[in-house]
Amino acid sequence: MPSCGKLLSWFFLGVLLLFATPGAQAGDITVRNPILSASEDGYVLAADFNVNLNARLEDAVARGVALYFVVDFELTRSRWYWLDEQLASRSQSVQLSYHALTRQYRLSTGTLHQSFRSLDDALSILSRLRNWLVVDKGTVQADHTYLAAVRMRLDLTQMPKTFQVNALANRDWNLVSEWARWSFTPSDSAQSGGTGTQVVPVAPAVVAPSVSSTGDAK
Repeated sequence: MPSCGKLLSWFFLGVLLLFATPGAQAGDITVRNPILSASEDGYVLAADFNVNLNARLEDAVARGVALYFVVDFELTRSRWYWLDEQLASRSQSVQLSYHALTRQYRLSTGTLHQSFRSLDDALSILSRLRNWLVVDKGTVQADHTYLAAVRMRLDLTQMPKTFQVNALANRDWNLVSEWARWSFTPSDSAQSGGTGTQVVPVAPAVVAPSVSSTGDAK
């Protein structure tokens, strides 16, 4: 049986190989069609993302390294006399992992998880964000204009300490979208739970988030 020292040596060798692989193609995240819709509890966010992992990140997942994707949302109101007022700030984390015993990829958020046969299937679900409550009821006023923003990023701080130092210094592990920003003006009908929300994009959507799942896929 290999000694503990040899096992540790093999482990750290594997870590070094993950960061030393040459010629990894750049990955990226972009966001598309973000929109806020009225609900009974406030306003929910929906958005689609293009999540492209480079070869190094795909290899890391296949070797058992869990990746954590975080979607950030902010809602602000402009003030000519002072700094913009931040009315809402939310973050949601989704873990992407691979289980060698079952040969399945898994997305997990909180106590919920869903399994997939391929990485592409997992990324397809990760790329769809739906019904995320980001603005509580009573936070915004009808016919006032606000600025909403959303992005998706790979959160290296949730990775094992062994990886963090090398990952932070390696561009292949720096995966984050630009902020997608758009003007948001709730109407009276939206305030009362109707469908009168007005969303006017102010810049091309170039960012991304994640999606929670509801159970094990069979």
